[in-house]
Amino acid sequence: MKFFENGEGLTEPRGFFCSGVHCDVKGKNDGKNDLGIVYSKKPCSVAGVFTTNDVKAAPVRYCQTLLSDPSAKFHGIVANSGNANACTGTQGDSDSAKMASEVARHLNLHSKEILVCSTGRIGVRLPISKITSGIRDAAMDVKAELDGARAFQEAILTSDTCTKSCSAKIQTSTGEITIGGVVKGAGMIEPNMATMLAFLTTDAAVSNPFLQETLTHAVGQSFNRITIDGDMSTNDSVLFMANGASGLSIEKEPESVRLEFAKAVDAVCACLARKCVSDGEKVTKFVKVKVVGAPDDPAAEKVARIVANSLLVKSSWYGSDPNWGRIVDAAGYAKVGLDIDKLDMQYDEVPALIKGEPVHENKGKWKEIVSGKQFSIKLELNLGSGESEIWSNDLSEEYVNFNKSE
Repeated sequence: MKFFENGEGLTEPRGFFCSGVHCDVKGKNDGKNDLGIVYSKKPCSVAGVFTTNDVKAAPVRYCQTLLSDPSAKFHGIVANSGNANACTGTQGDSDSAKMASEVARHLNLHSKEILVCSTGRIGVRLPISKITSGIRDAAMDVKAELDGARAFQEAILTSDTCTKSCSAKIQTSTGEITIGGVVKGAGMIEPNMATMLAFLTTDAAVSNPFLQETLTHAVGQSFNRITIDGDMSTNDSVLFMANGASGLSIEKEPESVRLEFAKAVDAVCACLARKCVSDGEKVTKFVKVKVVGAPDDPAAEKVARIVANSLLVKSSWYGSDPNWGRIVDAAGYAKVGLDIDKLDMQYDEVPALIKGEPVHENKGKWKEIVSGKQFSIKLELNLGSGESEIWSNDLSEEYVNFNKSE
């Protein structure tokens, strides 16, 4: 597998085209792209994973309804930023359907062949007349097969400071398969999943069930392992489109190729998830919290998640303070049976606790490690074989200032 950290993302697999346009969703007239389309002439299998929040935005419900048909095929996705179309009543449902029908009308498709995503402010109705005008322009661009990959990446951003993309290529005995991905997300990040939209494309032919299985596993190991602020959104969506333009069918390939394909999807999702955490709203550090030796995997995840979401812990990270006491306290109130006399802890590879006793002579090394922009914390509970890892970051004063009002 060849992996590429950045690039065009969605249009690197054959047969996919993207566009991004400005239609002034937020009424700021700032010229920024805020609506985009992903399009394939060939019909696509599609898999999706969505927020588990009880309050789901209209476009999430719209997509879930369409994807409930295991034989459904699709040609595209339309996405807007600046307005989540969440908590907007029946009008929100109508607006999601309108977005799909307008894309379908301009591309000579059926509205059920278009998926819809939105991200932005909750509780405000879409400026649908602006949206439909933008759809017209965006549809013209993908029909003309213009290179709008970067424009689409820009169109889905909200509080992000940069676009986020990556891709992977697999060589088989009969040809090459490409997987591309992009994501937006910087705040309200907590599984399952995050205030994020992620899109993947591949030019392999893949059945809906196999694609769904592959994506669900990849999301479980990536987007559902990140937290920035502990808040779950109403709009989280990951959509994966497969158009078969390479002429290669994953399920007809040897098992080794199928495994390589799954690993590539895992790698793309993991890369995009890391980019989300690194671009968290006003964050300064990327932190891996790994828990091993828990009674079981769910217990390990519970400990890791509680540590990663602790405001006291995250504040100490911001201050470059190796305050292991706060970490141990958070691990303890996870209530998985932690025994302090069995607990080992490390900052990167440097011991902080051995059997519950602090290794004071390493204090200078702890400080040096947590002063960096990236570090890891490992908790060895020595209670069993369960393990888990969560990716998180610090909590800065700038985060509070940025989020104290919209």
